[in-house]
Amino acid sequence: MNPSGDPHSPRILVVDDEAIVLGALKETLERDGHRVTATTSPIRALEMLRDQDFAVILSDHRMPEMMGLDFLIESRKIRPNASRILITAVLSLPTIVEAINKGEIFRFVAKPWLREELAATIRNAFQRHHLVSENERLSAQTQELNSRLMVANASLARQVKDLEKQKSALDAANQDLATSYDHSLDLCSRILATYDPYLGGQTKAVVEIAQCMADTNHFTDGERHALRTGAWLCDLGLIGIPRELLRAFRTHPSRLTERERESIQTHPIYSQTLASYVDTNPLVAETIRAHHERFDGTGFPDALRAQSIPWPARCLAVAVCFVESGLAKEKAIEAILAESGKAFDPEAVRLFLKVTHLVQLPRQVHEIMLEELQPGMVLANGLYSPHGLLLVGEGQTLSASTIAKIRNHNLISAISQRLLVYS
Repeated sequence: MNPSGDPHSPRILVVDDEAIVLGALKETLERDGHRVTATTSPIRALEMLRDQDFAVILSDHRMPEMMGLDFLIESRKIRPNASRILITAVLSLPTIVEAINKGEIFRFVAKPWLREELAATIRNAFQRHHLVSENERLSAQTQELNSRLMVANASLARQVKDLEKQKSALDAANQDLATSYDHSLDLCSRILATYDPYLGGQTKAVVEIAQCMADTNHFTDGERHALRTGAWLCDLGLIGIPRELLRAFRTHPSRLTERERESIQTHPIYSQTLASYVDTNPLVAETIRAHHERFDGTGFPDALRAQSIPWPARCLAVAVCFVESGLAKEKAIEAILAESGKAFDPEAVRLFLKVTHLVQLPRQVHEIMLEELQPGMVLANGLYSPHGLLLVGEGQTLSASTIAKIRNHNLISAISQRLLVYS
């Protein structure tokens, strides 16, 4: 706080009209390492205060030019943070009361003074000056920071307001984009219906089934979008096929020539190309291209198999087959179940049956998917390997180890049966 020999350390101003007393005070304080400025004139001391800063002001009371208390009152106006000490031989009660009431005095020192008492008073005076100055500095810093904070808050409020405006504009743009996207899908559907009304009706039926499947929690957001969009656009490439060939394919597919069959089997590629003008999402393109692939790898156009076929395409294949088979509901379901594990992913078939509710089940039985198996469930039908080996019998309560066994077997050889459990 007051290091000896430091030229920048706080200073003491001593005022006493008696030169001998003034010299003694100066010598005593300098011996303790303080930087001291001394004068016999309070008027001169006030001039010094205007030019220099002092941490402590020590003044005699009875002086001819000005009373010490009056001098300290004036000094406070110039250096309000300085610690003011009144030194006097006569400590009259009125003087003490006046000094305390006006709050101008930090301490009183009686003449003759004790060196230890004076040293302790000076140390306390320096500490008080440091605390007051530091508090003033911190207060000013706090005010400055508060001012900056107010400016920053105002700027932040403006930025938030701007962001809200941008968000509103972005939401409106996204809404317009979504509306435009829906209009594009609707336009494609109308083109299909105009080209071939029967084809347009099939597309709407496929979309309804795909929507039911997509509404489950068995898809990521990207897969859900690919399935919904793929249902709208998967047959768009058929508008490049002559109507007569389409009718022949529906009524007598076995009579088609190899070239005509190849023409039909290229429509997923054409659909993929045309769909890219509506949606550039890669998974949408892959789903549309692969919706006629078979789980066993004998489909078209790329002969993909099993998990290499995108999950949305595996689900879309079941919906398309059901709608485009031209069979009655029961016969179409039988055909799909017969091809489970061959043309179709068994999990996709199970999902199709679960969401469409096309098969009437007893009230206490419901259909689930392989990934939904939980310990404690009771099977309502037996599960068999493709070679007819019984894996889990009807009525068996599933344990964690049994479920693990079923899933491991499915990885090696897909379990094609429906999964029915008692509720």
